Amino acid sequence: MPLMSPTDAIFLLAEKRENPMHVGGLQVFSLPDGAGPDHVNETYHQMLDFDDVQSRFRLHPWRPLSALGQWSWTTDEDVDLEYHARLSALPRPGRVRELLALTSRLHGSLLDRRRPLWEYHVIEGLTDNRFATYSKMHHALIDGVSALQLLSRTLSTDPNAMDVPPPWAAKPPVKPSHPKPEKPDESAEQTGPAGPAGVQDLLNGPIRTVQALVQATMHATVQATGQVTGFTQALLKIVNEGLREQSTPLPLQAPKTMLNVPITGARRFAAQSWSFDRVRPLRAALGGTFNDIILAMCAGALREYLLERGALPDRPLVAMVPVSLRTQSSGHDPAGNAVGTILCNLGTHLDDPGQRYELIRQSMRRGKAMFAGLSPLQVTALSALVMAPIAATPLPGVIDYTPPSFNLVISNVPGPTKPLYWNGAKLLGVYPLSIPIDGQALNITVTSYVDSVEFGLTGCRRNVPHLQRLLTHLETSLADLEKLAS
Repeated sequence: MPLMSPTDAIFLLAEKRENPMHVGGLQVFSLPDGAGPDHVNETYHQMLDFDDVQSRFRLHPWRPLSALGQWSWTTDEDVDLEYHARLSALPRPGRVRELLALTSRLHGSLLDRRRPLWEYHVIEGLTDNRFATYSKMHHALIDGVSALQLLSRTLSTDPNAMDVPPPWAAKPPVKPSHPKPEKPDESAEQTGPAGPAGVQDLLNGPIRTVQALVQATMHATVQATGQVTGFTQALLKIVNEGLREQSTPLPLQAPKTMLNVPITGARRFAAQSWSFDRVRPLRAALGGTFNDIILAMCAGALREYLLERGALPDRPLVAMVPVSLRTQSSGHDPAGNAVGTILCNLGTHLDDPGQRYELIRQSMRRGKAMFAGLSPLQVTALSALVMAPIAATPLPGVIDYTPPSFNLVISNVPGPTKPLYWNGAKLLGVYPLSIPIDGQALNITVTSYVDSVEFGLTGCRRNVPHLQRLLTHLETSLADLEKLAS
């Protein structure tokens, strides 16, 4: 099969026990009218009957000798659905608190690289006539945009539709377009979660990880033959803008904060919804984009959270903001990642919400302008350079003694605009879970669903204490923006 793209391979190279590199989603449903006490159990077992698994859900990584150690994909012909799809029950009293605690534990465990890189959990025992699902898939296979596209295609807009297939079901059944490559000798594989022999050494060897990332970045640049001049000009433009404009941060200019420390593998997850009716009018009143409003909400909340802990730096925090490069020509079921990255000045050193918002708006505007006229491949190559310093974090002392490339990732992914149903069960909320990484202990991902804006906060359990306090501060920050707009 073809080699992985450099962007996809980076998520495998960076993964270790403390850094699971999968994205996830928590969905909450209301039970359909007339559902009996065994409805969730019956639904789960009906799902297992859909054993014609689509290609994305058959893939797991390997490194064939013919590829000189570069990452590729191999296809499982026999997927153990009872391993990947699981039924869980919440302990009493089955509140949202217990649901978030279970989701946090599930999100902290690594996916087995010797199997297709996904899990799907059906969760019963939630109060108020509800149940939930939690799914996760490795970021090398999927990004936020394609994950929400997959959710929309899996569920139905018809509340009366039954026999709705699970996410992994092939629709319609198709044969793989590439023959299954010969697998490496089983005796050469490690027994741990890292997969084929040599991978564990790679992940545990920081020098080799840096080398591999450099090779991946070079690969992206080489692929841009005929576009190198534009790539170089764009790189020089970004450096010049960063040096000239206060609102345009460069890598390694972010301040050191309590969030930029080595992390553990345990996770804590917090989630909450806000009405679109509160957020949408601010765009017209304040100018800018919907994403600017989301970033301003996060900036205000982060400022208050760090002030509360006596840990607010004098210099502004910098967020890495992913930007989707997907187009209509990308296909209806694109695997992998198609994202660029913008570094945004969050203005957390400013007490005034209006000044802070304007700084964020200008920073994002300049970041997007830098990508104007570039091809998706050139944007990907530039984004790989932005991310490259992250690969050095396994080196001893790097996190402790060097400034971070950015302080956290804040991602905003548009979600379904119509109510969705799963065999009569109405989808009530969609809450994204993403990836804290070593030196970046907090991730904020936002999506939308019908009339709501859904925030998902994923943090290192040890290093982001009282994560739920950020939800309170998000409400305060939104109220400040509303006052500004009035």
